[in-house]
Amino acid sequence: MNKAEKLKKSYEFKAVYNKGKVYSNNLLVLYIVKNNADYNKAGFSVSKKVGKSVVRNKVRRRIRECYRLNSDRLKSGYNMVFISRVQARGALYREIENAMISLFKKALVWNYEE
Repeated sequence: MNKAEKLKKSYEFKAVYNKGKVYSNNLLVLYIVKNNADYNKAGFSVSKKVGKSVVRNKVRRRIRECYRLNSDRLKSGYNMVFISRVQARGALYREIENAMISLFKKALVWNYEE
């Protein structure tokens, strides 16, 4: 995931929150909105409720890696923000990945047949 594919500025996050659709499950919340590009941009947010910085960074790394490994299977042209829920603190990598894929399917951006 290169720098052009990341949401970093607070106004970018706010635009996705305000204009986007919301999908959620027990581990993650996904805000998604169409952009006018031929690539996806993603942002990741983990609240202090999840734990101290070591725990938050571990959860963020797992979510980011799940996205990176599955991003080539997505339809392009979307900005998305992933928000971690507290239950993600104790979740295994595979559980986070399955939660993320289910959100992609709910949002109709999953473009991969199993």
